[in-house]
Amino acid sequence: MADERSQAERWISFAAGIVTPVTLVSALLFYFGYVSARSQYEYFGIDVDTIGLSTQDYVMRSPQPLSVPLLVLMLLAVAALLLHKAIHPTPVAVRRAARITVVILLIGVACLLAYPLIGQAAYYALVVPAVIGLSAAVLAYLTYLRGKADPTAGSQRVLIVLLAAVTVTCAFWTAATTAQYTGRGLAKSDARHPNRFPVVILDTKEKLALRSPGIEETALRAGAGQTFNYRYRGLRLLVVGENRLFLVPANWSASNTTVVLPLDSSIRVQFQFENDPP
Repeated sequence: MADERSQAERWISFAAGIVTPVTLVSALLFYFGYVSARSQYEYFGIDVDTIGLSTQDYVMRSPQPLSVPLLVLMLLAVAALLLHKAIHPTPVAVRRAARITVVILLIGVACLLAYPLIGQAAYYALVVPAVIGLSAAVLAYLTYLRGKADPTAGSQRVLIVLLAAVTVTCAFWTAATTAQYTGRGLAKSDARHPNRFPVVILDTKEKLALRSPGIEETALRAGAGQTFNYRYRGLRLLVVGENRLFLVPANWSASNTTVVLPLDSSIRVQFQFENDPP
């Protein structure tokens, strides 16, 4: 009985060791996908929470905004490993490098504290965490080298752990900022190339007061069994939400608006073929 309980405990511990990292990764993917989608649809005047995207939708959107930060982090890790194997610094060189790194770190912290003054500067949210995170990582490495070269200096584990925490926090901040920039970049790219969206021909029972330029309204002729009275052309499908359609004009303009319609019997939607014969 004791052996069975011990084996069951081992299986539970093993499963927990797998589930916890998977849950953490899924949460991070959801967060970065949400940040990117929020920035993307804000460009079209939509609060992403009104669309009703699922958790899976956000997770599926996360690889694109995360690809660049992950690639940069991997390249930096490879470069750091190669540099570690190639150099043999002297204690004097380590101390000098540490002083320079501390100065750079203090500059980054000063910029962080000066957010009310310079927080609106271009790329502030990307440059400041990158400077703080990289300098903290370098300082942690130099602290490790100093402790290895001088055993009498005492344990520096607490300092290294704190600097590692600063590095991870700044990496998270940088990745979130990159996801935000990626979402806005995707939105602007979509606005420049609206042909990426499906062409929508919309029939409605009531007249829509659409103010965006380029949208054509046609009154449909009354007939037996005809319940739709107006047809609209010049619209593209931006996204399908929870029982709703989000439509945008085919040509971008600052005066455009996003049309939100219920996906029910009050409208009739046709999706036009692409002009690309087989």
